[in-house]
Amino acid sequence: MAELALYIHWPFCKSKCPYCDFNSHVRDRIEQRRWRSALLAELEDAARETAGRRLGSIFFGGGTPSLMEPETVAALIARAGERWRFADEIEITLEANPTSVEAGRFRALAQAGVNRLSLGVQALDDRALRFLGRGHDAAEALAAIELARRHFSRFSFDLIYARPEQTRAAWQAELERALALAGDHLSLYQLTIEPGTAFATAFQRGDFALPDDDLAGALYEETQARLEAAGFPAYEISNHARRGGESRHNLAYWRYQDYAGIGPGAHGRLTFGGARFATRRHRAPETWLAAVESDGHGLQERVALDPAEQRRELLMMGLRLAEGVGRARFRAETGSEIETALDSARLADLTEGGFVVLDGERLRATAAGRQRLNAVLAALLSDDLPQILAKT
Repeated sequence: MAELALYIHWPFCKSKCPYCDFNSHVRDRIEQRRWRSALLAELEDAARETAGRRLGSIFFGGGTPSLMEPETVAALIARAGERWRFADEIEITLEANPTSVEAGRFRALAQAGVNRLSLGVQALDDRALRFLGRGHDAAEALAAIELARRHFSRFSFDLIYARPEQTRAAWQAELERALALAGDHLSLYQLTIEPGTAFATAFQRGDFALPDDDLAGALYEETQARLEAAGFPAYEISNHARRGGESRHNLAYWRYQDYAGIGPGAHGRLTFGGARFATRRHRAPETWLAAVESDGHGLQERVALDPAEQRRELLMMGLRLAEGVGRARFRAETGSEIETALDSARLADLTEGGFVVLDGERLRATAAGRQRLNAVLAALLSDDLPQILAKT
């Protein structure tokens, strides 16, 4: 059977960043042992229904997983190794923030079995970090990057650009600094205003303005070109890596492979008996915890996906990748050919416009298409897009 990926969600943060719409929560006190027991119990439940699978990656996401006790991380990795067969050179990633308290745990996390660290740096400028509501300054970020380099064989860090008042020259200088510090991977995201966040309220109130579309587009294009030239091509819209440095775990999502998700709000996609299912855990931390302690798992929903839903999800995820969606995979997943499954007139329009390419092997978005992927997907998927976006 194909490799399985495992996602483990830790829902807690020290503070809520104003741009963040993830399932993250601030609590005055966290019962670490109780949470360790609950996560281990749900891991056992996930392992029972995927027995015999080989595990290709583990990803600790959040929230801020570096706030977990290293003993919890070690226990989860060890239990996963007992319940699944580990792939050769399994990738085990943990997200971390570069505050001094969390950075001090890096050695213990590496000893626990984490071999790839993903750092939420977000900016290398103190003024920008204050605007983004981060709990660290640029000096702490630099120190954390060096610690990551010392303790982990692989590491990545994130930056957010297209920030208010950010100029092309300032972003170019920040990019150069990032490249000088980088390991084998960089994640570079344009700042977007997500509904329900503190930034959404502030933006609507007029507290700040984002760069206009022309400048945002120019920043995106310069980012792609500069990192390509530096040997960090974009293998996904916002993710860049040296050859072989791609995130194995995230590729499992984008290639629409099976993954199990445990922890509050975690999603999964699992195949049983030739049918594909979407799973979702209870989102609220306390609700999830009570469910696990009562039932042994926090599963809220398991839904069988029909071929049309699988087709939409496969395209939504796969077209984010530079490699696109292979014809053979599309056929195996949906039972149809790409040309017959999509509106031929819309597909022709997108091809002629230079936004997608369909050849004998695959459908892929061009660089121009990936820059406007939401519009490309809307054209391909029509009114189904909002519904699928809400699911994923």
